[in-house]
Amino acid sequence: MTEAVPVRCPACLRENGYTAPVFPCACGSPVVPPLDLTTPPRPLIRRTWSDSWVAVRCAACGREGEWPRPELGCASCGTVVRLAVHPPGDGSARPAPGDGSARPAGGRARTGTPAPDARRPPRRAAPHPAHVPPPPSAPAPRPAFRPVTIRTARDAVATAALYLRWLGFQDVRQPDGRAAPSAPADLRAPGLVAQVDPTTAPVGLRAVECVWLNGLTASATGVYFALAGYTQDARSRADDLGIPLFIMDLTGMPQPVNDPADELVAAGA
Repeated sequence: MTEAVPVRCPACLRENGYTAPVFPCACGSPVVPPLDLTTPPRPLIRRTWSDSWVAVRCAACGREGEWPRPELGCASCGTVVRLAVHPPGDGSARPAPGDGSARPAGGRARTGTPAPDARRPPRRAAPHPAHVPPPPSAPAPRPAFRPVTIRTARDAVATAALYLRWLGFQDVRQPDGRAAPSAPADLRAPGLVAQVDPTTAPVGLRAVECVWLNGLTASATGVYFALAGYTQDARSRADDLGIPLFIMDLTGMPQPVNDPADELVAAGA
């Protein structure tokens, strides 16, 4: 997993942590976009398909591929910013952690002397008294969400459905079938009403109020996913109504942008 780097939002000047995505090269090695942290991030005003991709060269095989351009949604103001990437061939490409390429000269892995404790036989745990009940076991940690690259509006809806299932919602479905590419799509599950906006315009106040009303009618939690972020009025209204808001970038990783969304991620369905 790559290290998180601080990224300052150009709109509100708040620092956000950003972890560069890892993509699979055709050779099997992980590919990480080499971020150019000397270039300030720029706000995403209007999304175009051709400008949403960036060329990245694999450090293992040298293959050059097109991958989603790194983006980040500010957790404070909701502004979506794009991060600069070093162009291929400038010597900035680096292997991703865990790809096995960081070895000493000569191609042989360095072996260390085992610690003294490693040569000792394992200690037996003391038997638990029969009259004392064992401590409650901690719940199993939730596995990491595996994003799916978003290339079409249908991919955005499918990614939101996968993320809702990862949060613990069961039987997530799209009741109205396939929506038009230029229209938001509905997702439903027991106790859940969600809407996914795959368009390039920020979500406005009325859309947030509509998903809240739909959730109120169905006695369910209303959740919103968007690709282009939200207007300030929509964010303020969502905070008042307790509507979780998420931003999705083209890597397929939803990011919470308000407190209700953070609480939903922490607690699950």
